[in-house]
Amino acid sequence: MTVGVKICGITDRAALDAAMDGGARWVGFVFFGPSPRNITPTMAATLAARVPTGGPGRIGLFVKPTDADIEHVLGTVTLDGLQVYAPEPRAMEIRARFGLPVWRAVGVATRADLPHDTGLDGLVIESRAPAGSTRPGGNAVCLDWGLTHGWRPPVAWMLAGGLNPDNVAHAIMRSDAPAVDVSSGVESAPGVKSPALIRAFIASAHGVHRTTGAT
Repeated sequence: MTVGVKICGITDRAALDAAMDGGARWVGFVFFGPSPRNITPTMAATLAARVPTGGPGRIGLFVKPTDADIEHVLGTVTLDGLQVYAPEPRAMEIRARFGLPVWRAVGVATRADLPHDTGLDGLVIESRAPAGSTRPGGNAVCLDWGLTHGWRPPVAWMLAGGLNPDNVAHAIMRSDAPAVDVSSGVESAPGVKSPALIRAFIASAHGVHRTTGAT
């Protein structure tokens, strides 16, 4: 089955169109002020409205959000799912409160960090944020892809952190990832997506065929 691709941190029409034209399964909008990819709900709504019925899923990324944070965004933007940086119990509260699929980002340093149970809809597996980092996530640092080889995930999952058009195929083969998530790896400058790199990334990921895929 074709590997699923999520292009995260989209802030403009050119990047969105490249993701859709390339066949991305999801497009992500970041609602987190410190990120160079932060987008206002109004800007995100304009972009999300361009996604046709049956097009990529529109995912909102939130970091330790309050209910009010999410309500503020959903009052303006139509989203198909939420990606959250929050402990499992809080992520479950968000899922129950808003009735949308929730994927939780999990930072991993060793095989023992891989989740074996969750009540959520999906997991984003990436390297643990470096000490002193001002932002969560992989921060463009690659996970040891071999850590997930043979892991039995409790739900659908995607690999993130440090991926780019040159290494994504190898990462998929080493990790057994059914889906991949990229942000800085397809940028020409922090927060500036390159349509050419987006297309190249998707093509590389789609060139690897697996027998299973993310839902």
